[in-house]
Amino acid sequence: MKTLITGATGFVGSAVLRQLLREGHTVRALVRQNSDQRNLSGLPVEIVTGDLNDRTSLDQAIAGCDTLFHVAADYRLWVPRPYEIYETNVNGTVNIMYAAAKAGVERVVYTSSVATLGLNYDGSPADESTPVVYDDMISHYKRSKFLAEAEVQRLVDEQALPVVIVNPSTPIGPRDIKPTPTGRMIIDAASGRMPAYVDTGLNLVHVDDVAIGHLLAFKHGKIGQRYILGAHNMTLKEILTELAGITGKPRPRFRLPHNMVLPLAYLAEAWARLLMKGEPLLTVDGVRLAKKIMFFSTEKAEQELGFSTRPVIQALSDAVNWFRKNGYIS
Repeated sequence: MKTLITGATGFVGSAVLRQLLREGHTVRALVRQNSDQRNLSGLPVEIVTGDLNDRTSLDQAIAGCDTLFHVAADYRLWVPRPYEIYETNVNGTVNIMYAAAKAGVERVVYTSSVATLGLNYDGSPADESTPVVYDDMISHYKRSKFLAEAEVQRLVDEQALPVVIVNPSTPIGPRDIKPTPTGRMIIDAASGRMPAYVDTGLNLVHVDDVAIGHLLAFKHGKIGQRYILGAHNMTLKEILTELAGITGKPRPRFRLPHNMVLPLAYLAEAWARLLMKGEPLLTVDGVRLAKKIMFFSTEKAEQELGFSTRPVIQALSDAVNWFRKNGYIS
């Protein structure tokens, strides 16, 4: 079976790529011209150069493929030019889906995010059916993924495109080369730079379990359905405490009110815009998101896909060990 994957140079995509190879797929990876290809090093994968906003390159990349795993996304909580996120996450997704339809692929797995899902105000775990509307979306990333998933669902309904949707929660683990916002938090905690915390909650999952979930969705998922790929609901204080136990660094001792952190985020963003040197350490949308408890249930994926996960201590340890081995942790 010949499979095209997008986003294979990235964190989640590189894990999915490795799982596809373990499952015996012949894999072709769509890679942008200037992408960092360290996550592809030494792997038996065909690399083709293209761009999600270049339809000709997409038609050429998917030619002869039976399946598509569309994992690529622009995952940033702050950008100086927000239109870039929408071009990649919305327009790029529509483009690759049309290319898949044109090529007559038999199966598509689309990587969405729990960012598109509703949350329960009482902090109890949300699921795939928890009500949500566009106005609930905080940050351009969440809005773009919400719109992209809606477009995918439209193509399933109107053109019978054979897509299964997966919604990873907060992946952690090896090969987070950028790193992701969660990866940066782990690096800071493991380096002793996070003595304080805010009240928030996340659902952590090992990135390799997310990859296995993609293949389970490919095999057993229902067309047009979405499946949360998550694992452990934890407060930020609990996460930092676990990391302190792994690294030997001090546990966090201070709780910071959100309203105290928000002005610092505005200052950090203003400084980042002035210097134009990447994402600031604190972002306004990140602080606003932290006010929400982002807990999720994986019951549907467990029952319909057979999805299961490893202990959170292993996920956190694998992340710390990889960052340490690759020089991210001082």
